[in-house]
Amino acid sequence: MKKTILAGCLILLIACSGCAWFGSEKEKSAKELNDEGLEYFEDKRYTNAIESFEKLRDWYPFSEYATAAELKIADIHYFIEEYEEAVSAYREFEELHPTNEKTPYAAYQIGRCYFVQVDTIDRDQTSAQKAFYSFERFIKNYPDNVDVPQARENITKCLQSIVGHELYVGRYYFKADQYKAALQRCNNVIKDYPDVGFHKDALEYILICRKAIDEAMKEEVFQEVRPKEDQENNQEE
Repeated sequence: MKKTILAGCLILLIACSGCAWFGSEKEKSAKELNDEGLEYFEDKRYTNAIESFEKLRDWYPFSEYATAAELKIADIHYFIEEYEEAVSAYREFEELHPTNEKTPYAAYQIGRCYFVQVDTIDRDQTSAQKAFYSFERFIKNYPDNVDVPQARENITKCLQSIVGHELYVGRYYFKADQYKAALQRCNNVIKDYPDVGFHKDALEYILICRKAIDEAMKEEVFQEVRPKEDQENNQEE
């Protein structure tokens, strides 16, 4: 009996302690957490700032500060170059607040997250491709937004990077004597990206590739015919 009472008291004590602990954690109001997050950000304590805004978002989801906190989390991730986390946060904001006045901004920032990661033409172009599609989606969904002109400019830069990479790979194949593969890359530029600014370069390389292919084919024919001629000459002798 005593053990049962003791166990009950222990459980009650733990429960009360837990309530007290959670209570102390939630003593701060939504405004206090918001101010705290902003102060941490100003002090460049970015991890702490994110934690404060996450608490605000989770503890006070219907607060007047909650929506701004969600966007601030995404912005901080972007600011400290945690682009994967930033994209995830911006997308979540879009899904949760489709009619919010800041939603176009979140959509634009998704493109920016990829755009700032675009590398040189000799590197993988996944970021350029994702930025391109993100900006296209942004323009389609928010055609009158103030950031549309900049998005169009960024799209052009993405395409230049993507097409530049195609030609770079084409030249690489050509140097490796893989003329058909090189020709295919240049044809892709003409077919898929006629207005990006590489049309002339692609046409010139197509002519070079075709000439190299013709010469290679002639050499193959020569190599096939020459042994037969040598064999016939040997028989005559």
